[in-house]
Amino acid sequence: MKPRAARRRPLEGLRVADFTWVWAGPFCTLQLAHLGAEVVRVETASRVCVTRMLPPWPDFQPGPNRSGYFNQYNQGKKSLALNLKDERALEVARDLVRRSDVVVENFAAGVMDRLGLGWEVCRALRPDLVMISLSGYGATGPEAEYVSYGPAQVPLSGFSSLTGYPEWRPMHVGISYGDPTGGLHGAVAVLAALFHRRRTGEGQYIDLSQWEGTMALLPEGILSQTMAGATPGRHGNHDPQWSPHAVYRCAGEDRWVSIAVVDEDEWRALCSVVDPALAGDARFAAAADRKRNEAALDALLGEWCSSRTPEEVTAALQAVRVGAFTVMNARDLDGDPHLSGRDFWVELPHPEVGVRRHAGIPYRLHESPVEVQSAAPCLGQHTDEVLRDVLGYDQARIDALRADGLLD
Repeated sequence: MKPRAARRRPLEGLRVADFTWVWAGPFCTLQLAHLGAEVVRVETASRVCVTRMLPPWPDFQPGPNRSGYFNQYNQGKKSLALNLKDERALEVARDLVRRSDVVVENFAAGVMDRLGLGWEVCRALRPDLVMISLSGYGATGPEAEYVSYGPAQVPLSGFSSLTGYPEWRPMHVGISYGDPTGGLHGAVAVLAALFHRRRTGEGQYIDLSQWEGTMALLPEGILSQTMAGATPGRHGNHDPQWSPHAVYRCAGEDRWVSIAVVDEDEWRALCSVVDPALAGDARFAAAADRKRNEAALDALLGEWCSSRTPEEVTAALQAVRVGAFTVMNARDLDGDPHLSGRDFWVELPHPEVGVRRHAGIPYRLHESPVEVQSAAPCLGQHTDEVLRDVLGYDQARIDALRADGLLD
């Protein structure tokens, strides 16, 4: 194994021109930054990214550089502030494209073209460029120019039709799945395009639909319709076939545990812990019986869990290889010894809010030093550095751009 100092991060030496905002695009470029790419996020003070203005705020004091939301999804990036309403600033952006390997944007279809930074312009600036557009509906099709938001993509993609209790209306799943899902799919597509470029020398354009990316997570609902002609209903916390499969209230204030049994071996193991007599109860003899008598089974398990903490239930059932998991809240996650033992949390100094805890990288590459390199940038923090060190501008030119109000 090479000494750590001699090992390179997987994407080290590659540069990403990041024209993204909100969540989907920044989540894509976050993955590339995690892997070692130099990500230069192009921003403007005249239209600050929505996420810079979202809570949570450290010490409950808002500000464009203080958003925990923004600082989570922009770790390891640089910020270049440009007033893109001015053609001279757009020329600076084009200089950045010339010196970048990847361009990422997640505006509505056609926005980058109207801005003067569309695919045809960008690939003329650098023929081997990889460019990805993460729009809500894709760059083609009759709804390409529709307005898109992550929360709306949850019902649009079919998730809400399966979320909720029987006889209830469709429910939201809790987060905007379309955004991070689109970002992850986008990062994988960029890596594939970079691999293609390495083999052939060719750049290419990637057209990603966040809608389609979210639908890719829901095969059971879609396949039920396409293969069997039946749209599945809502089952609450239950599974259509397996039982027990639910969350059960435990001892403590609003403490819960999830239990999922998927075969007969796991059922017998659960009985050995909860009550050996259950294994001989005719109501629960087989999977179909347990499903038919699910209410009675849930009541028995609920009573057993009610006098135990979720951690006690989890430990007892996991010891016999039954899937039981504490339903964690943010406080539980923050203090979880397993996450801390894996060094999942990142605590790096930020110029304005100091050292704060953020979620880190959920994987380890044993031969590559994949680590979060820095906290998220303040707005325009790296403007002079990028202009000088990346674009080669001298100080007089930088001062002139600033005097003309182009470095906004």
